[in-house]
Amino acid sequence: QVRMVESGGSSVQAGGSLRLSCEASEYAFSGCSMGWVRQAPGKEREGVAIVYIAGNFTYYADSVKARFTISRDNTKRTLYLQMSNVKPEDTAMYYCAATLRPTCSVLRGLATSDFDVWGQGTQVTVSP
Repeated sequence: QVRMVESGGSSVQAGGSLRLSCEASEYAFSGCSMGWVRQAPGKEREGVAIVYIAGNFTYYADSVKARFTISRDNTKRTLYLQMSNVKPEDTAMYYCAATLRPTCSVLRGLATSDFDVWGQGTQVTVSP
């Protein structure tokens, strides 16, 4: 069974911090990459961060570099997104996602189009 459940979204003031969590089933957690994608109202979906299991390579969107950190806890089968110095433009629904294939090419970078399964999303709202 494939299951991914996000949590941690809330309303926060600009400059604050937030940590999103995504608990995944064993199957969803066993693929070659996992990541976070966001979608703001009226805008296209945007890849935020990705982590490749092999070598623990990470990639970030330019808009969040040096502010967000993606990580995994293998014992808890949980993916995290630590958000710092948040900005109003970070307001969006945040989704965790995973690739189910056993191997990936890390050269694909922030390849969110490779994701096979998605969570339901958690809302982040940043006020000025």
